[in-house]
Amino acid sequence: MAEASRLNLPAAPNTGAKPRTVGRAEPVLVVRAVIIVFILLFWEAIAQSGLLYRDVVPSLLAIGAAIVKLLSAPDYYWHLWVTASEVGAGLIVGGLSGLLIGLALGGNRVLSKAFEPYLYYLGPTPKIIFFPVMIMWFGVGPGSKIAMGAISCFFPIALSTAAGMRQIDKVLIRVGQSFRASAWQMATKIYLPAMRHPIINGVRLGLGVAIIGTLLAETKLSNQGVGFLIIQAYSLFDMPRMYAMLIVLFVLAIGANALVGRLGGLSAIRQL
Repeated sequence: MAEASRLNLPAAPNTGAKPRTVGRAEPVLVVRAVIIVFILLFWEAIAQSGLLYRDVVPSLLAIGAAIVKLLSAPDYYWHLWVTASEVGAGLIVGGLSGLLIGLALGGNRVLSKAFEPYLYYLGPTPKIIFFPVMIMWFGVGPGSKIAMGAISCFFPIALSTAAGMRQIDKVLIRVGQSFRASAWQMATKIYLPAMRHPIINGVRLGLGVAIIGTLLAETKLSNQGVGFLIIQAYSLFDMPRMYAMLIVLFVLAIGANALVGRLGGLSAIRQL
């Protein structure tokens, strides 16, 4: 009877109206393109006007030629690998530490009230002030750069995890407790899946500050890495090369951030 009644339901009238979501992305793309074109035209106008000191703002043609030359140099990719490995190691160390601390703070009110305010106080502090300490602890090699990346990404990941922990539906926690799940099972089967979005957002924020912290450390004391190349170009007043490296680094950072978000979306689809 239920199926018969479903079959006899009148069809929805066809008004010919398209879904409201169709075409909604087109104006956004147009606005983005307009903004990019405006920035490029403004940059070129400043470069051609001569208002600033010569070569401080090179022309787009000079920057484009520098990008081609940079991407054609084999040694650049070695320096890029050094920076990427330092950022990756720092993100792993700081991310795992932040995840564990965030779980502990989010699951215990006493610990949260006692220690979480310190994370909020230290989080906005520029981490470069800790670099002399990192040099004394880990030396002038890659260890101090990895430590800078780790301490930079620790705070956003820990705070995002703690906030996500407190947003978990209490019903899910009671279900796990009713089945007498162990601490490991509660963390892997209930906490982490329910906190997927806060953790992904924390990792994306942590990735950005890890890149910043590592590059700052490389500009201060290093003979390898992209940060070293940037400060070297600045010292030689090779502005097109410096801007070329900044643009390539900016594009790579956007790609890495999008990849993290994509992986988070794929994990969500697999769990459906």
